[in-house]
Amino acid sequence: METRIIDSRDDFAQWAIDRANAILTDEGSELATAARTGNEAQIGATAQALGQAIVDALLEAFDGLVGDE
Repeated sequence: METRIIDSRDDFAQWAIDRANAILTDEGSELATAARTGNEAQIGATAQALGQAIVDALLEAFDGLVGDE
């Protein structure tokens, strides 16, 4: 993902929307596909990947805030 300068609350909101959309497009669709197959191992792995993507996004936001200090 490209680096974005966030100067306002609106910029941050747009970043969050874009990041959530990217996560759902990538990881969410994988989870939906796994759920359709009914393969429990695949469902678990894709759910884990979705959770990790969310954690990574939160850390990305936090790292951006910490970098300003």
